Amino acid sequence: MAPDQLTILTVLILVVAFLYSSVGHAGASGYIAVMSLLELAPTVIKPTALVLNILVASIATFQFWKAGHFTWRLFWPFAVLAIPFAFVGGYMNLPTHVFKVLVGIVLLFSAIRFLWKPAEDIVRKEPSRVVAVPIGAGLGLLAGLTGTGGGIFLTPLLLLMRWATTKQAAGVSALFILFNSVSGLLGNISSTQRIPSFAIPLAVAAVVGGTIGSHLGSRRLPHTAIKRLLAIVLLIAGGKLILTR
Repeated sequence: MAPDQLTILTVLILVVAFLYSSVGHAGASGYIAVMSLLELAPTVIKPTALVLNILVASIATFQFWKAGHFTWRLFWPFAVLAIPFAFVGGYMNLPTHVFKVLVGIVLLFSAIRFLWKPAEDIVRKEPSRVVAVPIGAGLGLLAGLTGTGGGIFLTPLLLLMRWATTKQAAGVSALFILFNSVSGLLGNISSTQRIPSFAIPLAVAAVVGGTIGSHLGSRRLPHTAIKRLLAIVLLIAGGKLILTR
């Protein structure tokens, strides 16, 4: 990678990590979006996004747990099968055109997620284990295949079904993303035997942005303007991936 391209990518990763962590996410879809816009290869995008996801999700998990927003009882039914299925998804390397379409759909879904606002921030019921366990398995597989942590799907589900408040959903999703990203990366390394060397400066940028963003986000309500900005970036990147196969 050329030095100027790496510099641009590093700055973008820092910004993405800050914005995503401030609203309770590790940022995988954002990392994938900026790397896609810079036309990096899928074989590079997937492991790099997972590495960055692990770092930022670790920070976000600590911040939201420290702020009292994590609940183990809600977390484990979704995670128990998601983790091994994320490994399977990480091990699999889809054809480039399939990967682009799948990730493009994920990015567009993510954009809708950031534009959508739940009517109420209350908990009406808890999910049954019979429902949560298979849902978690599906999200884990999708997380591994696309290089995301699955939280971009878990969070809106928890809110839509009124299974968690906004802060609880963010706390649970942070650890869900962390475990799935670790499992997915291990699966990917088992398959490819390598991690891109340029991931190191990106990792530093992600840690800086993620630390600041998650600290603010765990103590303040997410800003609507930030969500709208993220949605625009995801719409552009998702559309680009789908339309330029």
